[in-house]
Amino acid sequence: QVPLAESGGGLVQTGSSLRVSCTASGRIFSSAVIGWFRQAPGKEREFVALIRWNTGRTNYADSVKGRFTISKSAYNMVDLQMNSLHPGDTAVYYCARGTKDSTIPSDYNTWGQGTQVTVSS
Repeated sequence: QVPLAESGGGLVQTGSSLRVSCTASGRIFSSAVIGWFRQAPGKEREFVALIRWNTGRTNYADSVKGRFTISKSAYNMVDLQMNSLHPGDTAVYYCARGTKDSTIPSDYNTWGQGTQVTVSS
């Protein structure tokens, strides 16, 4: 129920890097899982990465493994560092809060409004 807000999106060229951030209005509870998802036009929302707050456990989609890194940047903030970007990464990126280590969007109950990431060829 704590509001979330994404920031840091933009327009970059293939091969560039970008960091997007998810900021909560208050402290993130230790039991929470914070996930990043993305949605391109005409496609379903897909899992990108997650982090469990109390243990620091992370998980990544195969499509971004080795290129993206999710991490805590503050008590109320999660970053997603995106390297070696290509046009397939173009999407609106959302952060979300849940209670399970899940890759399914419906398992998350609080969502931000999203930030646009566009990668030119």
